[in-house]
Amino acid sequence: MITLRGSKAAVREPHEQAVSSSVPVPNSALWRNWGRVESSTPSFIAAPASAGDVQAIVRDARDRSLTVKPIGASHSFTAIGATSGIRLTLDGLSGLVAYDRARGRVTIGAGTHLYELGDILLPLGLALENMGDIDRQTISGAISTGTHGTGASFGGIATQVVGVTLVDGQGNLVRVNEQENPDLLPAVALGLGALGVLVDVTLQCVPAFVLSAVERPLPVAEVLESFVERSLEHDHFEFYWFPHTQTALTKTNTRLPNDSPRAPLSKVSHWVDDELMANGLYRAVCGIGKALPSTTPPVSRFIQRLTGNRSFSDYSHRVFVTDRSVRFREMEYALPLDQVVPAVREIMTLIERKGWRVSFPIEVRSAAADGVWMSTANERLSGYIAVHRYWRENHVEYFEAVERILRSYGGRPHWGKMHQLSANDVAELYPHLPRFLAARDRLDPARVFANPYLDRVLGR
Repeated sequence: MITLRGSKAAVREPHEQAVSSSVPVPNSALWRNWGRVESSTPSFIAAPASAGDVQAIVRDARDRSLTVKPIGASHSFTAIGATSGIRLTLDGLSGLVAYDRARGRVTIGAGTHLYELGDILLPLGLALENMGDIDRQTISGAISTGTHGTGASFGGIATQVVGVTLVDGQGNLVRVNEQENPDLLPAVALGLGALGVLVDVTLQCVPAFVLSAVERPLPVAEVLESFVERSLEHDHFEFYWFPHTQTALTKTNTRLPNDSPRAPLSKVSHWVDDELMANGLYRAVCGIGKALPSTTPPVSRFIQRLTGNRSFSDYSHRVFVTDRSVRFREMEYALPLDQVVPAVREIMTLIERKGWRVSFPIEVRSAAADGVWMSTANERLSGYIAVHRYWRENHVEYFEAVERILRSYGGRPHWGKMHQLSANDVAELYPHLPRFLAARDRLDPARVFANPYLDRVLGR
């Protein structure tokens, strides 16, 4: 492992001793998440620049009976990062810390955003094994909430974690990897922010690769009939279905060697498809649908005829990700893969029966089974169903009804997205929850990292 020391902006000194530059300061500013469904007003804010800073802040919070919560991109749709105590921003803990090219591993600061990772990894000949289609999150937020992509042979980002450094509730610096505290790795790789403040994360990467993307509109009935087979046959398959249409927009990505010829989207195509159509026009359509719900079905049919038909190839991190600037709210559940299609059909029937006018699509993906204790795909091959609503529309009745369907199929909620589950519900879904709670008692006995959301889903 090569540890970097230098003056480049993306490089920081790892694990410096405590300094006094990040003392929490009084705050009265309201924090709100991206989906505009959660908010809180911390009493103090702090911006640590080192592990020592984090240790000093946590110890101070413990002594004053305050809670501490890091906030990254605020892209979670839940209150998982809300606090009335000390809010941490981890921008000062970002960038490449160390790398081991031979083993394909990198250690990066916990505040590093996913959109920064591609430019860090590609020069090293490396890439993340899989990514979702949004890259605004920090790496600590992404793994702590179970961010995933699609592909039945590939796990979520947390499955790529082989080590972390965190500050526990006593202010101790704790390293977790194959040599140090290895029993904690299945817990801290997806810790819900309940186990400590992540300082850095070590990822097992794969050799850099090119993705060939094929996006096609297909009859939704045909896609549903073949969803499981397509998910198992292709590297990365997913589809979107716009309610009130008979067409699914499919995305099929195939992994190619890194020296394969690339045919990226031109700047004009990217602007037209992803900025004008997917964001600009779509934002206007959602606004019209909010004012005149009856226009949603014909407009959705019009939109799906104009989008989702193209082919291109590029470095993986440029293909996995799509710009999403239209603000929305989202709920997503993981189901056993073979239960996805009947669940989607029930949701389609529900929307029709209720007469709802839903302008945002249903998104359907897959992931491999994994061994991360609080992962939505823990020990089972999974499919994901996500429902969305434009942020200015009332989502409650739609989400509650869909949630009842998804729970009836044994669904587990995505930790970064909206759901109503309690600690008793979670206990029924996660067989390793007792081990996770034991790790929590060990790392945060005084509940310095608690908040009302964690009280609800984990208990005190």
